[in-house]
Amino acid sequence: MSEKHIQNLIIGFGKAGRALAQQLSRHGEEVLIVERDQAMYGGTCPNVGCLPSKSLILSGLAGRSWEEAINRRRAERELLRKGATGMALNEPLASAITATASFIDAKHVQVGEDVYTADKIFINTGATPVIPDIKGVEYAITSEEALDADTLAKEFVIIGSGYVGLEFAGMYNSFGAHVTVLETYDSFLPREDEDVASEILKDMKGLGIEFRFGVQVSEITEEGVIVNGELLKADKVLIATGRKPNIDDLNLAAAGIEVERGAIKVNDDLKTTAENVWAMGDVRGGGQFYYLSTDDFRIIADQFWGTQGYTRKLSDRVNVPYAVFINPTLARVGLDEKQAKAAGVNYRLFKMAVAPIVKTKIIEDTRGLMKALVDPKTDEILGATLYAPEAHENINLLSLAMKMHTPYKVFRDQIFTHPTFVEGLNDLFAAGNEVK
Repeated sequence: MSEKHIQNLIIGFGKAGRALAQQLSRHGEEVLIVERDQAMYGGTCPNVGCLPSKSLILSGLAGRSWEEAINRRRAERELLRKGATGMALNEPLASAITATASFIDAKHVQVGEDVYTADKIFINTGATPVIPDIKGVEYAITSEEALDADTLAKEFVIIGSGYVGLEFAGMYNSFGAHVTVLETYDSFLPREDEDVASEILKDMKGLGIEFRFGVQVSEITEEGVIVNGELLKADKVLIATGRKPNIDDLNLAAAGIEVERGAIKVNDDLKTTAENVWAMGDVRGGGQFYYLSTDDFRIIADQFWGTQGYTRKLSDRVNVPYAVFINPTLARVGLDEKQAKAAGVNYRLFKMAVAPIVKTKIIEDTRGLMKALVDPKTDEILGATLYAPEAHENINLLSLAMKMHTPYKVFRDQIFTHPTFVEGLNDLFAAGNEVK
């Protein structure tokens, strides 16, 4: 065993880490990335996350076979992974090794057979699936394995009706599998307004996806799952009960790094409770999104190389949009009605079905609805929920408008190209769609 020193040590090869490694090298600093799984070089997104899942979702909607879709996904993964790893490793002062990393104390990290000290340490180990305590769970698969199956499961059971579960339900359904979603709780999409959740559930059932709420899964077997004492046969059972920060093997306590609600505790600059140690990406708690990891990089980069006296902070991150890639897409930013009522916020409500938008006739799909909350005093948008085709694109316009304090009337009167879904925002904010 030897002790080595490096200027910068990044534990985990995620988006924020690889972007930071590139910039550290370009600023003349040595940096070593430690990743325990060579298959995860480049991070979650290009390998087992957003990009492969969206590739399969789009292939299903395009009518491709499962075999063709998987082959496309694998080819895309290699291309994207090569670009992601090259972003960091093509830099002269950046390198990576495949090894496990664990803190010995605040200054020393065990990396494989060696011990490293570093001027700065960055934890970027991402998230991992939550595996429930169910007998026979070893017979189930996670979302990562479901993205790389050689053959399509004809009877596909999903445990969990959260966002990940719904995306996989829609995906497998589009390839012709019979999908059953099992949920312990009686509620569906409890984070969303009831009218939105009800519309989504109706549409997904209309596609042939089966839902069972308020059920208990006692065992998973080679034949399927035991639900409320009865066998539900399945070719594959997917565990979709959430993801958690991947920190169990880091021995954080030895370094004095505090954990809060299962994630690494950070301050407004993403600094941990240990000196010269930062946490980035999914391990720092909050939303587990690729684009937030990108913003984590910006926060840290501004600390080191910021200009004009401006340093980006975690607290600057408000009104962050998100999208769930079901069909149609669900996207939201800011407050919904449920949140506004709970917080005692006054609002004007604008709401409409998407069916009157001309483009729905062109694509022959009139499903969906849109909602927006407006401040009665300032006319600024407080939040919006779009359950509609291309909602994942249009929600970004509303998020930007909220950041810029743009009055809703700008969308009402804006000239948009035709026929598009974005022009539906003209209609959404029209006087006739205000709910009194």
